[in-house]
Amino acid sequence: MLKFAPPTPLEYFASLVADDDQLQLLEAAASLAQDEQPGLDVQAVLSEVDALARRLRERIASDASPAQRLRQLTRFFHGELGFAGNLNNYYAPENSYVHHVLRSRRGLPITLSVLLLELAEQIGLQASGVAFPGHFLVKCRIGAGEAVLDPFTGESLSASRLEELLAVYRQNSGWPGDLELPLDFFLRGAAPRQILARMLRNLKEIHRASQDWPRQLAVQQRLVILLPQDLPERRDRGLVLAELGAAEAALADLQAYLAKHGDAPDAPALRERVAELQVRQRPPLQ
Repeated sequence: MLKFAPPTPLEYFASLVADDDQLQLLEAAASLAQDEQPGLDVQAVLSEVDALARRLRERIASDASPAQRLRQLTRFFHGELGFAGNLNNYYAPENSYVHHVLRSRRGLPITLSVLLLELAEQIGLQASGVAFPGHFLVKCRIGAGEAVLDPFTGESLSASRLEELLAVYRQNSGWPGDLELPLDFFLRGAAPRQILARMLRNLKEIHRASQDWPRQLAVQQRLVILLPQDLPERRDRGLVLAELGAAEAALADLQAYLAKHGDAPDAPALRERVAELQVRQRPPLQ
């Protein structure tokens, strides 16, 4: 009898994100934690969210308006279940893991948003994530307009409040005045692939800050699979591979980046790194 080995966590993730039309955000997001827990049962996580959605649907009348459904969602998610932002330990990697957020009821804006989006869909709301600068948001279609929610609190944010948040970000980021795009630009819906990339980049920065190269490499592998045309992610994987002593693999990534971005500001430093790796690869003289 033939026996087939189960897919590795990375192979499983690759299958989930291969096709935009088939990409299921919650499942792919839940699978990110398999780098830390390879045996994590992702289907059990999905079943747990489905059970929450059933509880919520039971209290919503079939003829409820979108505004009524949204009120029930926020009362259930933030009020009854107690989901909120993890302000006490904001940069913990666990805040990016869906199964941990389900258990702790604390997470990052984007992880909370992934759960909100799934529940919203299951109760018949048209909702999407919003990659707002510095703080991921959720927007829901309500009649001819939209409500924009802060996933930390469930608060509906007015246009003036959003302008205030954007002004703070612009001030802190040092954007020049000619890059001040209108508010609507920052309220565009984010595709599932974009949401996953932002989740992974959060983890990437956490591991890079602590110089945890093995964990950063695991994240970089997923980013390269998720964004195969994004050569800066291959560059960053190459730099991590170099830190881990994998010279041959590092060279392949760095040279692929330089072949397309040879005039980039970081190209001279990368060429020096490539030369160092090539020297490291040479066999010792006999």
